[in-house]
Amino acid sequence: MAADYLDRLRREGRIVIVGASLAGLRAAETLRAEGFTGSLTMVGDEPYEPYDRPPLSKAVMLGKASALHTELPRRREIDAKWRLGVAATGLDMAARRVRLADGDEVEYDRLLIATGTRARPWPREAEARLDGVHLLRTRDDAAALYRRLKAGPRRVFIIGAGFSGCELASACREMGIAVTVAERAGAPLVGALGGVVGAVSADMHTENGVDLRTGVMVTALEGDSVGRVRAAHLSDESVVETDLVVVSLGSMRNTEWLNGSGLGAGPRGIACDAGCRAFDFRGIVTDDIFVAGDVARSPHALFGYQFLSLEHWGNAVAQAETAAHNMISPSSERRPHLWVPAFWSSQFGVNIKSVGVPPMGEQIMITQGSLAERRFVGVYGFQGRIIAAVSFDNTRWLEFYQRQIERGAPFPVEFPTVDRRPENRQPLPADFPDPSLPTHGPTVTLSGYSPADRQLVFTPGRH
Repeated sequence: MAADYLDRLRREGRIVIVGASLAGLRAAETLRAEGFTGSLTMVGDEPYEPYDRPPLSKAVMLGKASALHTELPRRREIDAKWRLGVAATGLDMAARRVRLADGDEVEYDRLLIATGTRARPWPREAEARLDGVHLLRTRDDAAALYRRLKAGPRRVFIIGAGFSGCELASACREMGIAVTVAERAGAPLVGALGGVVGAVSADMHTENGVDLRTGVMVTALEGDSVGRVRAAHLSDESVVETDLVVVSLGSMRNTEWLNGSGLGAGPRGIACDAGCRAFDFRGIVTDDIFVAGDVARSPHALFGYQFLSLEHWGNAVAQAETAAHNMISPSSERRPHLWVPAFWSSQFGVNIKSVGVPPMGEQIMITQGSLAERRFVGVYGFQGRIIAAVSFDNTRWLEFYQRQIERGAPFPVEFPTVDRRPENRQPLPADFPDPSLPTHGPTVTLSGYSPADRQLVFTPGRH
């Protein structure tokens, strides 16, 4: 009888999904596809139904798509109650209730948290409020930024050379707009792909007319007498005049609303097991709260059970489907989330794709093509095995290297298919920055336990 009751609860109970974006939508669709017939509530802080974010920094900026029309295609009807434009502000795990910004509460039997990330703002509030200072994360952000680009700014100044910053710089140059990019690291993309590949990206920028400033920080944004941005001041004491600034300093995980809830949530995300079940702050797994998408931190068997936070479109879909399946399945039928990380980007006419976790790489070996020609495959090694691969305009090899990652193939690569050009003979240091230093826009955050991490504090008598 107890088993029948639990099965009925799983199939007919109340499920709340906090986060009405890609992961939330795909989870809802999977729940219905796999037979969930109970009540389903979707909570989202934006007033829009789920839309696609990658086009915002690519097609939308080039005028090839409208920021207001990037809706995600629906796989099926989900018969949900939508609570849009109202953020979740708290969680009562004992009472199984989610508190909303409008004062309402939503009860659940199972909860999926897919609140994702937001753009990291410029830290000085007065400067961030200057007219002409923009972020790019939401549909509204993209629409506002596109209007400013179409108005023909004298110069765009981009703070941060991660993927979004580089894509924006590429779009600006395609539109004929002068653009300066300032990056704290030694080259673009070093946090995500390392210094060897970053040097290739730097050459792409300069050859396409980008004023690239590396190894510098922005110390201040200067406004004019009516509150419009007019210049950026750099740590090398140079000043760049600009009338449009885009702050592209990476992302922040949306976990603050869970403060005091008892979940294992913080700036790195929400910790969960391989089956997407959230941990509480004591490290004990819950059985009614699940996590998916950019906000999740989960261990991955292929990468030494390192906890990974993945800001990838494909990961959000795969993890949402796994979480939804496990939410309504008995323990014997649950499955782990083992998606191999992958991402893509298009910059200056070059198609960049990757599989695996490049930031774990100690060395890189160029196995196909040539760095100088910007058509190559670089394979990353970690502790004697292949851990990742990246391609520039050479995607046909990536499926092969994904299989090598999955089987733990040895590194250095010793296949007859490896080009034997002079530059390809030996592995090189991958040249990732010191992990203790911030970099802009990595696609993977390695967030496993560190003995130096002392952030967890227990306060007697408070829970």
